Amino acid sequence: MSCTSCSSSIDGLPLGCKNNGACASGSCDKMNVFDWLANMSLPNGQKPFNIAEIRFKNGRKGFYKNTKELQICIGDVVAVESSPGHDIGVVSLTGELVKVQMRKKKVAVTNEDISQIYRKASEKDIEIWTIARNKEKEVQKKSRLIISRLGLKMKLSDVEFQGDGNKATFYYTADDRVDFRQLIRELAGTFSLRVEMKQVGLRQEAARLGGIGSCGRELCCSTWLTDFRSVSTSAARYQQLSLNPQKLAGQCGKLKCCLNYELDSYMDALKSFPKTNVWLQTEKGPAVFQKMDIFRGWVWYAYKENPVNWHKLTVEQTNQIIVLNKDSKKATSLEEYAMELEFEVIETSNFADGVGQDSLTRFDKPKFKKKKKRSNNNRNRNRNRNFKGNKKNLQKKNN
Repeated sequence: MSCTSCSSSIDGLPLGCKNNGACASGSCDKMNVFDWLANMSLPNGQKPFNIAEIRFKNGRKGFYKNTKELQICIGDVVAVESSPGHDIGVVSLTGELVKVQMRKKKVAVTNEDISQIYRKASEKDIEIWTIARNKEKEVQKKSRLIISRLGLKMKLSDVEFQGDGNKATFYYTADDRVDFRQLIRELAGTFSLRVEMKQVGLRQEAARLGGIGSCGRELCCSTWLTDFRSVSTSAARYQQLSLNPQKLAGQCGKLKCCLNYELDSYMDALKSFPKTNVWLQTEKGPAVFQKMDIFRGWVWYAYKENPVNWHKLTVEQTNQIIVLNKDSKKATSLEEYAMELEFEVIETSNFADGVGQDSLTRFDKPKFKKKKKRSNNNRNRNRNRNFKGNKKNLQKKNN
C-alpha cells in the first residue's frame, strides 16, 4: 500500500481505513491521479470545471456534474445521483485534469447522461453506507447457496451495495449464457432490495478481488493496469519461453498480461536473427537450427546427419553463411566458425590493467594446508616398531 497514514496489521490489513482500496486519505485506491494543477490559478474570467471524478468500491470510478457549485476537494465523501436513490462515493479528482480523464475514457463533456452530485455526505449518509457495506460478505455467502441450489452454472465473485442500501449489484462470471430470472426473484425476496446482475470477465474479476502474483507483488490489474490487451501464445514463443500453461497462466486462468511488457524489445532484437526454417549449406552437409540466445546473440546449429553435436555461432557469422548460400556457395564447415568464436572469447577474457598484468588474487592471503594430527595410537605403534627394529639390529651385532 502507498498510504502513509494507515498502519498495517499482522495479516496485512490496514488499520486506518480497515479496507484495501477505500482509504479516506485517497492513497490506497487504484490508479490515483496527482493533481499537479491544484496550486495554479485559472485565467481571468474562466470558471472552474464543474465535473468531478468520484471513486467507489474496488476502484470503480465515474464522472458527475457539480451543478450546485459545491466546494469539494479530493477525499471528500459525497452523495451522487443513482437509479434509483443515491450512492455514496469519494472524490478522487477535480479541476482541469478531469477533462483529460474524460478524454481518455472517451466520455464527452457535453454528454447529457452524466449524473449530478447532490450534496456532501452527512453523518447519517455515512452511517447508512457503512451498514450497507458490512452486509456484503453475508449477502454474498447466502447468494452462493441460492445459486448452487438452483443449479446455475455461474460464479458469484462480488457484491456491491449502493450507498443508500436500497440496491445491490451482483458481479458474476460464466462461460455460457445464464437464465437468472428465477435467481433475481429469490435474491430480491430474500434480502428485500433491488437486484442488478452484471457479468464480468475473468480478468475483470481478478482485478476486483486482487491478490499476489508469482512475482511476489500485487496483481497489475488490481493496482495500475486499466486496459486488458489480448495476450497470445506467440508472445511466449518469441521470448523463448516454455509453453507450460501452469507457469504462463495468471490467477484469472488466462495468459499473464506481463508477457506483453517486453515483447516489443524482443521483436526488435529478433530482426537481426535469421529465420529458424533456413538451413545452412556447408561442404560437410546441411545444418539445421537448434536454439538461440537472444541476449548474447548466439545461435546453435547441428548437421542434419549428426544432430547430437551442436555448434555455437554468432548472428553475424550465421548471416555471412546465408549470404554465401544465396550466391550458390557453400561454407567450409561450422567447426571453423565455432573455433573463431572460441578464440575471440579467450582473447577478451584475459585480464590486464593500465599499469601492467597483475593477478586478481594478489591481495588474498595464502592458503596453507593443515597437517593432519597423528593419533596417539599411531605414535605408539611407530615407537614399538622402531624399538623392535633396534633390538634386532643389536642382536645381529652381538652374534
